Amino acid sequence: MSALIVVETHFGNTRHIADVVALRLESEGLATEVADVAEAPTELDSGIELLVVGAPTHDLGLSTAESRQAAAAHQGRFEPLGVREWIELVVRPEVPPLIAVYDTRTGYPWLPGSAAAAASALLSAKGFPILPARETFRVKGITGPLDAGEDQRAQRWTSVIAARLRQQRRARRA
Repeated sequence: MSALIVVETHFGNTRHIADVVALRLESEGLATEVADVAEAPTELDSGIELLVVGAPTHDLGLSTAESRQAAAAHQGRFEPLGVREWIELVVRPEVPPLIAVYDTRTGYPWLPGSAAAAASALLSAKGFPILPARETFRVKGITGPLDAGEDQRAQRWTSVIAARLRQQRRARRA
């Protein structure tokens, strides 16, 4: 069985977390692929047990074409498709994978809003089973880098997800 990580990134921070998560999932024995949202499949293979979705928080939630354009002003690359649009296109398979969601946001904990919460709600509305353990990884400023210790937090978070996946496997066999 396998895992797919779909990631939207503008400055590389959200992708970095995806790569950390992928390495940990592989160390837990799960074949894992990371796909940028623009290349991510909208019809999920039946062998995918776990879908991890990562997105940066823009304007208190998932990015929009306008917020991606603003991000492009900081780094010169416009991404036409974000996680919001990908979720609209993705087809829920007959046996949907377990879903884990994370976001990256600036390091100000008092700021409201979460791309992970918005993605969870949209995926849940499509009938996907969402793990309650969504996570936020902090970034310094708009472009980063990630705060110190975020790689380790991502590894711990991934271990929790892998344990939940093992529980689900046992429950399905029983």
